[in-house]
Amino acid sequence: MVDFDQFCQIAEEINAELPEDFFKELNGGVQADPHRKVHPKSVGDELVIMGEYHRDYYFGRYIVLYYGSFLQVYGNAAEEVWRRQIEHTIRHEFRHHLESLAGERDLEIEDAVRLAQYQERYWGEF
Repeated sequence: MVDFDQFCQIAEEINAELPEDFFKELNGGVQADPHRKVHPKSVGDELVIMGEYHRDYYFGRYIVLYYGSFLQVYGNAAEEVWRRQIEHTIRHEFRHHLESLAGERDLEIEDAVRLAQYQERYWGEF
């Protein structure tokens, strides 16, 4: 299992490997939150949010990674599994950031489609 401090260290290492241009206008940076975040449309508490990209009037643009969500999903998995998934989540959230800067919404649409597919599995066709 990866503890919160290791989680933060892994995220910092991954961020250090990314091109500097990725951080343009990401004034709040990448933050780690120790809590779990359940998606509001989850059936029970199974669908957790691993990371989020925020565009806030007061706080600007920033990314949050939810350690508690990773802990729920990956628990006692090897550190390498955690590292791969943290990197996947960071890259996903940076894609939201870069698309936002470019005025694009492709990933938002892809995420909405995946959520609709999840909901359909439980509630049938919408």
